[in-house]
Amino acid sequence: MDTDDTKPNVDTNDAKPNVDTNDAKPDTDTDDARSNADESTLPGKPTSVWLDTTPTTDFGSLDREVSVDAAVVGGGIVGLTTAVELAEAGQTVAVIERDRLISGVTGRTTAKVTSQHGLVYDSIASSFGRGKARQYAAANQAAVERVADRVEEWEIDCAFRRLPAYVYTESDDEAETYREEARVARGLGLPAEYVEDLPRFGAAAGVRFDRQAQFHPREYLLALVQRLEEHGAHVFEGTRATDVDGGSPCRVETDRTGLDVVADAVVVATHFPMLDRAGYFARTYPKRSYVLAVRASDPPTEGMYYRPGTPYFSVRTHDTGDEVLTLVGGQNHKTGQGGNTAERYRRLERIARERFDVRSVEYRWSTQDYTSVDKVPYVGEVGPLAGNVYAATGFGGWGMSNGTAAGLMLSDAVLGESNPWADVFDPERLSIRASGKKLLSENVDAASRFVEDWATKPRKQDVRELRRDEATVTRSGTDVIGAYRDEEGRTDAVSVVCPHMGCLLEWNDAERTWDCPCHGSRFERDGSVIDGPAVSDLPTRNLDADHR
Repeated sequence: MDTDDTKPNVDTNDAKPNVDTNDAKPDTDTDDARSNADESTLPGKPTSVWLDTTPTTDFGSLDREVSVDAAVVGGGIVGLTTAVELAEAGQTVAVIERDRLISGVTGRTTAKVTSQHGLVYDSIASSFGRGKARQYAAANQAAVERVADRVEEWEIDCAFRRLPAYVYTESDDEAETYREEARVARGLGLPAEYVEDLPRFGAAAGVRFDRQAQFHPREYLLALVQRLEEHGAHVFEGTRATDVDGGSPCRVETDRTGLDVVADAVVVATHFPMLDRAGYFARTYPKRSYVLAVRASDPPTEGMYYRPGTPYFSVRTHDTGDEVLTLVGGQNHKTGQGGNTAERYRRLERIARERFDVRSVEYRWSTQDYTSVDKVPYVGEVGPLAGNVYAATGFGGWGMSNGTAAGLMLSDAVLGESNPWADVFDPERLSIRASGKKLLSENVDAASRFVEDWATKPRKQDVRELRRDEATVTRSGTDVIGAYRDEEGRTDAVSVVCPHMGCLLEWNDAERTWDCPCHGSRFERDGSVIDGPAVSDLPTRNLDADHR
């Protein structure tokens, strides 16, 4: 977007989004859940390059009851794509966002727009059959082209660039696996080729997907917001949806007392569906991962790269107009089970410096993704008890393509139109062959964390000994309290019993949040909910004598 008059409703007096710069300060965990900060040990500015280089939106909160054809809850790539598709089809639309648009997961992605999702196609074909694997492939390749078409049609200045996307291995022993992945993907109609002459990282073998893309996600989606305004859509920020009643019509209940949104259909696009009638919490698992944007003298501008594994390694570049930054991602772990999360950034910096001639680290950020137990997202109606309510989740870290494809499928569903990809993404599917082992292991992990944490959390800690920028957990009977003392000496105390299913939360020292090790809910230090499946804030606590 070239001039201010093509921007959506943004606050031009403050060209930075609302980012709490304390959220990503470092600490060092000890066994008693304490942390000890040293800001100088963590590299880069604690926000994403996407958030830092675009203006924040400035829409008002819901101030009246609204009746529309379609209500969309969530202002990320799924919600905004769905909303634009519906508005262009002539529907009246309302978008409801708890915070600011495009400030959550979509604002913290690595923003690869690609149908290359690691080593998935051989697995999906084996588990679901080639027909459904072809649906998954077609949906994601169509998503790449949909974004490309939008960029060209609307002349969006979002650093969109076509590049090959590589998935690779450094092990000669895995070459045949990659050869087979390329063969299957190519048979599904994807632009895939097996390669052994990758230009980077001493790779032994890989698969190259041609004509994939990368972009600036906020610049792209701000153009979609502009389009929504042109179609007369309602956009409300700072408005939390608290419940959804399905039916005809549907009703979205909000935290604005007495104010709801009435709609013929509702799309829940909140990363994890706030209305979990399909048991998504048991069929997905959350992971956190980390990104550094570095200034390097040898940026890999010739392609985008991904090496699967635990941890994975991801690389792409971003041309800011003034310089080229290299985005290095990885160090993934299950949410609430990352230990000293600040150390994840330090490890990633060491890896970046091993791979590139790094002159400086400019940004650091983290993100959260939900992965389905069978590797395919859930997109469609949430269940028979919530008629005309639709949702999408479980993108597994590939949300730019899967999220765009979800928006196309959800808009078709709302409009009553058939979609050629819908079967493989059906939320009601249950394939024991594809998901049985992972379904069991993830739910056993969640249950064991619940039992272990309740049995072993400290009975009592003296919070008066907290130093600045430290956190600890104290317990009195069944009341478990998390206390954090900030850099000014003020202490926040909240219940650290997750309101979703009662698991005990863990302190995230890099982001200054309380994270659930069972199902991935996350909360600010003051108890405000950030990520579901929890939908309510943590109760605050007074640190009286019983908790000292």
